[in-house]
Amino acid sequence: MRQIVLDTETTGLSWEKGNRIVEVGCLELVERRPTGRQFQRYFNPGREMEPGAQEVTGLSLDFLRDKPRFETVLDELLEFIAGAELIIHNASFDVGFLNYELSLAGKHYGRLEDHASVLDTLAMARERFPGQRNSLDALCKRLGVDNGHRKLHGALLDAELLAEVYLGLTAGQGDLGLAPAGEPETAARPVGGIALPAAPRRVLRASDAELAAHEARLQKIAGKAGKCLWPGPAA
Repeated sequence: MRQIVLDTETTGLSWEKGNRIVEVGCLELVERRPTGRQFQRYFNPGREMEPGAQEVTGLSLDFLRDKPRFETVLDELLEFIAGAELIIHNASFDVGFLNYELSLAGKHYGRLEDHASVLDTLAMARERFPGQRNSLDALCKRLGVDNGHRKLHGALLDAELLAEVYLGLTAGQGDLGLAPAGEPETAARPVGGIALPAAPRRVLRASDAELAAHEARLQKIAGKAGKCLWPGPAA
């Protein structure tokens, strides 16, 4: 399975107010392993950064002035993500901005969802950790992902951290028996961004005494309820 971890930085919080994307950062995973392929670009938004956005990204219009406009790099970005599953934290924010940029570039580009599917790690985290803070920084701390070098928001840096968070959130999903035929049970699987060897599975079988106790329990249930739905002679 091919996945692209994606993050954006913008001039402000709302594309409805004309804010634009100033950076896109992506990295590729295949079968949950980083391939080393990345995509990162800065863009000239043609407008000033809002103070809050400039503070968290460290980007200014002076720095971005000689960068390409988003539409000139759009085809390259769409080629990179084509057919993949996009892993995005708080996907509604990034997807809203990307769809706005696509609409400005031309109706023939359609919507982001026409080019790739989207998985929202914020929704995943809220399901797994209800009632807790589930920002990227909070998840890094909870899942043991080192983000000490993150002083400012950057699209590629945040995508790299999100990749590790995603692997941590989904650790163990490779143990569902869906591996290709012939792959050994002890094959390495990534957990939190690090490939660890899986320990051989132990099979523990019930002893004769445990089986007898289980059968006695079934008979007791059948005696009180009149029947026992559990398979066995006492049913």
